[in-house]
Amino acid sequence: MRILAFSDLHRDLEQAALLTEMSESADVVIAAGDFASIHEGLKEAISSLSGITTPTILVAGNNERVEDLETATADWSAATVLHGNSTEIEGQGFFGLGGGIPVTPWSWSYDLDETEAEEKLAGFSGDQVLVLHSPPKDHCDMAGNGMHLGSQAIAAAIERQQPKVAVCGHIHEAWGARSSIGETEVINLGPKGTWIDL
Repeated sequence: MRILAFSDLHRDLEQAALLTEMSESADVVIAAGDFASIHEGLKEAISSLSGITTPTILVAGNNERVEDLETATADWSAATVLHGNSTEIEGQGFFGLGGGIPVTPWSWSYDLDETEAEEKLAGFSGDQVLVLHSPPKDHCDMAGNGMHLGSQAIAAAIERQQPKVAVCGHIHEAWGARSSIGETEVINLGPKGTWIDL
């Protein structure tokens, strides 16, 4: 299975057009949140991606709410929004969790605290690809000030379940970073498009 994965598009419609073109070579597309910027431009960003006909898994970022993403993708037949739940494509399971985790300092941000994240991750199993907006603590999560801003609940779930791969975004300075938690490869995607072969 060939996966095209990206995060943090932030209303870049030119990049959305490139990703739509790239998706023709993919079996599955993963879009790991932050299509909008501070809740603005979500509809336009999703509209610019909706030409993707490959099955596409989306999670909300902290710049858009899950319900708004579900509404924006309602007419996009290839899209599946996940948040604390899973789906299966060609026999491969995918589990998704969106939002900023842990809670960010911004009042506008769509966030979950660690307890909420832990509860939502309860149904996740290691045979699924883990699709996140926020990275696990101490992996692909270093901000420009050197602080690790990832989630302990996510890190614990990965350590416990050991999926093949976990993808995320959220921390822009860590775009392109890769790490391992046991047997699990963790990738902070960024908007350029990352190819993953399963």
